[in-house]
Amino acid sequence: MLLHSTRNPEHRITLSDAIAQGIAPDGGLYVPDSLPKFSPDDFAGLTELADIAVKLITPFAEGDALAPVLSEVCHDAFNFPAPLVTLNGTPGPASVLELFHGPTSAFKDFGARFLAASMERIRARQHSGRKLTILVATSGDTGGAVAAAFHRRPWVEVAVLYPTGLVSQRQAQQLACWGDNVRTFSVHGNFDACQRMVKEAFADAGLAKSHDLSSANSINIGRLLPQMVYYARSALLLWRATGKPANFIIPSGNLGNAMACIWARAMGLPIGDLILATNANRTIPDFLNDGNWQPRQSVATLASAMDVGNPSNMERLRALYSFDEIRQQVSAVSVSDEAIKSRIRHDAQAIRQIWCPHTATAAEVYWNLPEDQQAKHWVLVSTAHPAKFNDIVEPLVGHDLPVPPALAQLLTLPRQETEIEPQLSALRAQLQGER
Repeated sequence: MLLHSTRNPEHRITLSDAIAQGIAPDGGLYVPDSLPKFSPDDFAGLTELADIAVKLITPFAEGDALAPVLSEVCHDAFNFPAPLVTLNGTPGPASVLELFHGPTSAFKDFGARFLAASMERIRARQHSGRKLTILVATSGDTGGAVAAAFHRRPWVEVAVLYPTGLVSQRQAQQLACWGDNVRTFSVHGNFDACQRMVKEAFADAGLAKSHDLSSANSINIGRLLPQMVYYARSALLLWRATGKPANFIIPSGNLGNAMACIWARAMGLPIGDLILATNANRTIPDFLNDGNWQPRQSVATLASAMDVGNPSNMERLRALYSFDEIRQQVSAVSVSDEAIKSRIRHDAQAIRQIWCPHTATAAEVYWNLPEDQQAKHWVLVSTAHPAKFNDIVEPLVGHDLPVPPALAQLLTLPRQETEIEPQLSALRAQLQGER
């Protein structure tokens, strides 16, 4: 299988090359020439994430050098669970897909670990004389997951860019506690500025000459393919139990997680309705309302990892479907900070569920579904552990939250970061003067 740029269908490369490059030379995102097709029966007997991953991703690696080692990659990456937990006290059948059991307590761990395992094998074959440099812009969770996945791998340097003061304190600690081959830059701007700097770096001739650059954001297809897997598994579990498709409510920022679910459904997995839960950054809901794509400056919210005004993966969605088709594929609901706080308070008392601010957007959308929609089986996608946002959640629920052991260990490490201005020149100076 070959992949092509969203901006030039004639530019076609293999999966390994797409993962290594991250973004196409023309600034487009890589998408498959065509999506493979499956039926639920194709996954008969498969229940573990790693085994489902091998089955699901194998067609994308067909004819590629990753094909012989794909099983190794999947078993390296998918070595922690993504449980589907029944949600009690709801008006209809509902579950929570818990994606926060990885090393940094967020769903980004799945994609980051798959990407690192893939790149390690790709680089081993390339015998390059210099290290790979991974650039990653983060609104909170991506940077920590990427840092954890690539930390102390001798063939790579990582540069993490995050917006100063616009992530939780524990997120900031996770971004800046690594050292070694991970450099963390606190950018005096918002997430969109960080993302713009990364994209500009890829187009910069000087950096291209001095560095082998790649990306670990969800612009890299190596992040999206593994994220299809937990949607496939949870949908298959419900299909086997009920004979009905799973319907998902997905907290959405840069749209990578939702795009993975959309691809999984297009490939034939038993997935029904999809609702994107956004925060006060309304770019996606407004687009679905009037068809006018208007990226804008992001605004800071309690659900900081979703503070994205120009979601990159909309380019993939618009390459796959027309506007009318997109409106048939997904809907979107914006949730305010006040609604997030109210939902966290209410559900902690009423159904004994404690949400992170991002998962709370999904819960708020669920509880406000029309009555005729509540009979469907809905899956709320829980993207992060609430303890990562203790400064927000604990005052709302009235008690301290237990901290997952992996997160607790990271909180004890010294913080190492450099503040820079939101210009490519500032990033270039740091990279070209790096150790």
